[in-house]
Amino acid sequence: MLVVLTTTSNDEEGETLARKIVEAKLAACVQVLPLMKSFYFWENAIQSETEHLLLIKTLPEKFADLEKFVQANHSYDVPEIVALRAEKVSESYLSWVEDYLK
Repeated sequence: MLVVLTTTSNDEEGETLARKIVEAKLAACVQVLPLMKSFYFWENAIQSETEHLLLIKTLPEKFADLEKFVQANHSYDVPEIVALRAEKVSESYLSWVEDYLK
């Protein structure tokens, strides 16, 4: 299983993107975390903005389609799309993810 991270500039975009990802069966679950502060380098300067982090639970074979989907549906020019392989996942949760994403 993978946990894919992306951020959005506001809660509305985060919720819309999360719902679309699950509806498209690119992930079984997407969590939109509360507001946080991000610091990053962009346009030759250090920037800081408030953002919402999305935790996207999916399978490795869905990553390429998920990546394309996020890029096509995201407001950022270069959205964060970082996949972390889940080292350990409960059997029941993994089965649920697999069943939904078949």
